[in-house]
Amino acid sequence: MGDLLTEQELSIDPVDAARLLLGSVIESTTPDGVVGVRVVEVEAYRGGDDPASHCYRGRTPRNDVMFGPAGHLYVYFVYGMHFCANVVCLTDGVPGAVLLRAGEVVAGEELARLRRPSARSTAELAKGPARLTSVLGLDRAHNGVDLTSPDSSVRLLAGDPVTEIRTGPRVGVAVAVDVPWRFWVDSPAVSTYRRGTRRTRVG
Repeated sequence: MGDLLTEQELSIDPVDAARLLLGSVIESTTPDGVVGVRVVEVEAYRGGDDPASHCYRGRTPRNDVMFGPAGHLYVYFVYGMHFCANVVCLTDGVPGAVLLRAGEVVAGEELARLRRPSARSTAELAKGPARLTSVLGLDRAHNGVDLTSPDSSVRLLAGDPVTEIRTGPRVGVAVAVDVPWRFWVDSPAVSTYRRGTRRTRVG
């Protein structure tokens, strides 16, 4: 595993940050132990010009971390049952983030399996954003964590360079459904694509 990614490296457009994050390793330390996940699938979200972003309608207590400095973790609760984790990018006051969609467990597999006992294979442990946060032991308490600090409980490390990146529409969004801001590499851990339903105005 490489060095920690820095705030400066992540202070870039979400689309560029998404490509940068492929192959990186997110590592989480809890009282139970350490789990590391190599990122193999991500989605980019901008702020005011991206209607699929949590920040499209402005700053709220929920999305406040997305307006902060790059390199922090934005964790939100979805469907009343799952947590999703995002890496904040761009600059302080300008919102943008990259959703961590899927990864390969590269450290702490035994602990990851305890957290995801229903997984039928190693590839399924972190196959999807909710599964990824589950194996890492992430929840709302980790919202705002600085991923670039060596003292942090959750850290983001540079990985080996990725040469072949695939791209396509984001998963399950109801607006901007054709924007090709999902990026992934060839891996059995990449999640299943589910197209969102386009919202249309009536009248």
